[in-house]
Amino acid sequence: MDTLNTCLAEYKQQLLKGDIQKAYRGIMEYMKELKNTFSAKYPDYSVSGNLYQGYMDMSYFSFTPAWLTKKKLKIAVVFLHDKICFEIWLCGVNKNVQKKYWEFFKRNNSAGYKIPNDFKNSDSILESTLVENPDFDKREILTAIIERGVIDFSNNVISLMTKK
Repeated sequence: MDTLNTCLAEYKQQLLKGDIQKAYRGIMEYMKELKNTFSAKYPDYSVSGNLYQGYMDMSYFSFTPAWLTKKKLKIAVVFLHDKICFEIWLCGVNKNVQKKYWEFFKRNNSAGYKIPNDFKNSDSILESTLVENPDFDKREILTAIIERGVIDFSNNVISLMTKK
């Protein structure tokens, strides 16, 4: 295992190239633009005020219909930096809520959405990939794909929860 100083030397070398900063800035600008688009287009949904930028592992914002908010649930639009992909997660506002609904979906139909093996070591209850290998050069198309996936996921989760 490399020491922190060894890792920092590599970090410095990579930063000197300039690509990491450009890519990270581009991702963060797009995520803020996406969050603002959702906020403007869907005023009845709860959209987080801030974008969680993360530690170059994941970045996300929440976008949640009122029905799920009342259940203390939220939907996270997540960018995973190591996979360069967008996912959507159903999350609880705390671990107690997360456990309750994780158990619910373990017992009931999850409609093919991924359920983490252990809620204690996960930030999500349900997960789904929205876009693998996103094309940031075609932002309008990317945004439309993400938007459709988020709305479908939201509607599907509500439908699954109201059938029981």
